[in-house]
Amino acid sequence: MVAARRRSENGPDADAGHATKKQATDVLTDVDKLCVNTIRGFGADAPAAAKSGHPGAPMGCAPMAHCLFGHVMKFHGKDPNWFNRDRFVLSNGHACVLQYTMLHLAGYDMSIEDIKQFRKLHSKTPGHPEAGHAPGIEVTTGPLGQGISNAVGLAIGAHHIAAKYNKPHFTIFDNFVYCICGDGCLQEGVASEACSLAGHLGLGRLIVLYDSNKITIDGDTSLSFTENVLQRFAAYGWHTQTVADGDTDLGGILQAIKKAKAVTNKPSIIEVRTTIGYASLNEGSEKVHGAPLSADDIRQLKVKLGLNPEKSFHVPEETQKFYADVITRNTQQYEAWQALFAKYGESHPKEKEELERMLSRQVAPQVEQALRDMAKAAEGTPSSTRALSGKALNAIKDFMPELVRCGEDARCLYARCWVSRRAFSPQIGGSADLTTSNETRLKEEGTFAANKKLGSFANRYIHFGVREHGMAAICNGLFQYGCFRPFCATFLNFITYAWGSVRLAALSKCGCLFIATHDSIELGEDGPTHQAIEVLPLCRALPNMICVRPADANEVAAAYMLWLRNPTRPTVICLCRGSVPQIKGTNIDEATKGCYIVSDFSNNGKQKVLIGGSGSELQFCMEAKELLSADCDVRVVSVVCWDVLAEQTEAYKEQILIQKERRSGNVLCAYVEAAATTGWDAFFDVHIGMQTFGASAPRADIWKAFGFTGENVKNKIKEALAKK
Repeated sequence: MVAARRRSENGPDADAGHATKKQATDVLTDVDKLCVNTIRGFGADAPAAAKSGHPGAPMGCAPMAHCLFGHVMKFHGKDPNWFNRDRFVLSNGHACVLQYTMLHLAGYDMSIEDIKQFRKLHSKTPGHPEAGHAPGIEVTTGPLGQGISNAVGLAIGAHHIAAKYNKPHFTIFDNFVYCICGDGCLQEGVASEACSLAGHLGLGRLIVLYDSNKITIDGDTSLSFTENVLQRFAAYGWHTQTVADGDTDLGGILQAIKKAKAVTNKPSIIEVRTTIGYASLNEGSEKVHGAPLSADDIRQLKVKLGLNPEKSFHVPEETQKFYADVITRNTQQYEAWQALFAKYGESHPKEKEELERMLSRQVAPQVEQALRDMAKAAEGTPSSTRALSGKALNAIKDFMPELVRCGEDARCLYARCWVSRRAFSPQIGGSADLTTSNETRLKEEGTFAANKKLGSFANRYIHFGVREHGMAAICNGLFQYGCFRPFCATFLNFITYAWGSVRLAALSKCGCLFIATHDSIELGEDGPTHQAIEVLPLCRALPNMICVRPADANEVAAAYMLWLRNPTRPTVICLCRGSVPQIKGTNIDEATKGCYIVSDFSNNGKQKVLIGGSGSELQFCMEAKELLSADCDVRVVSVVCWDVLAEQTEAYKEQILIQKERRSGNVLCAYVEAAATTGWDAFFDVHIGMQTFGASAPRADIWKAFGFTGENVKNKIKEALAKK
């Protein structure tokens, strides 16, 4: 009864301007029907073989996937990184058998044996799609809402590249981004943030197919999700359509995609009403969402769909031939594009060379020199590290002497691209409505926008609005486009608003830069709601993350070098609000090692003390050394990056942190940082950190109230020595 109702259900809140019943459409062949049913068969077989997984969504989404891969998208499985390929994102990543099946049929390096290894250790087919595990997986999805948000980033990249490099008679970039998402994705806040921005930007290259099956894990969406999704997206500024019968009306799906592609000034969402677990005994029910079908159910399903019930993971000959023809057609498109690109290079050699270098993600050595020059220019002048970060961003930008003009009266988008030298991967990014506070404005750089009054798609600065989570997810998508090193910015405390996407950046090896200012109680009067306490240890605990907390200009330069040298690791640079001194003894090259000596022992025979610190508190370590000098022999170390320190050799760690002497009692080790003290006991005995939330007060009062002064550091060390 549930299934029968769901197949015919149009919904009481359907848009009057959209299809609410099956309309006359182009008739596709019986082979198309067989292809769809083949895909459904794999959707049932793989979870059954793995004894876990999600069969319902792959079976329900099969018509959409076949329309995209079989009729719409351009790709080349033998060159999965082809620059002008259409990008496909499966936002409801639990349906990943669908994507693996399509990659196999479409000629990618995905064998049936790979699909049989679904959810097994070290396979190319994990339980949710992971970028880098198999060619053709553009982004990592699974946490709902992330994929559709990544797709917004991919679409920004597509518009950006086209605006800068397409020329008269040379439309070399005309690709689209296609995304399948489900009810769960559209309930997530990150999707709302990203899709709101996509509508504002008018990203016409983004087309979302919404698998509207009205089922979530708990049951029918009437339990928790009854809004009119298309009205919501229309309010965002999207073009909306409905396909009433997404189970069998392939022609309707194709017509809707065709209409969506024709709308160039808006992103499009197509509500495709489907039946989860189509043709299974529990179709239309949450029971088919996250558990394999029984053997009897799979048998009856295959009989019902015209498949051989005695065979698993079987591709009928007609389906093989259909997709062989698809591969041939796409190969012809690919070869035609390569020929066009070669001619483009004859007419526009600098741009072609530039594009080819961008894909390498190489960084010109002169860029690091620009950072060194920035640090040198800051000597002797107190400044906040957030302001120094802004200078670093612009030092990289302005250092390039050649600003290649890519069109009439248009400065090259990549003011950091080299014409006759190695390329610097283009920067693009912005802030979550904190441009001035984060110091992220790129001077003389316009706003990325479709509205010519605001800017153009050729510009590189993105005003993300107050959308931290969406911002981070979009940057992940931009990175995965293949040629960008995106940056984004907010306060350190609000990086936790974006944590789902930050975590996926690390898992996906996205070399994004997260600029995190106002990084401690030091920010002052805004108080504990804005003052990060637990965030530093959280960032440091994340695998593949680089969390850097620089103390002055030299260390800010080092922080940017660490980001640029690690294109497969996201970097968080934590920056203070108020001015700090340029500290004598800091060193750019030493700082890139994660931890180094700023001021060493004098070997005066007195009690040895090692004081470590980071960021704005390093100044108090230096003050404490001076205050202790009458009684102690003090070494001060800057722990710029715990993550990089952990990767140094044991010999290096011992050289800097002298742990053997610590264990023997010959040296007392203390650490000073305005953050939670988690993990400090690995190297330090005395912890001068935060055990509570902060408070609202001027910075000087905050420092004193919580013990961050040279005098208090000295006193804590004296107390510890007295107990020895």
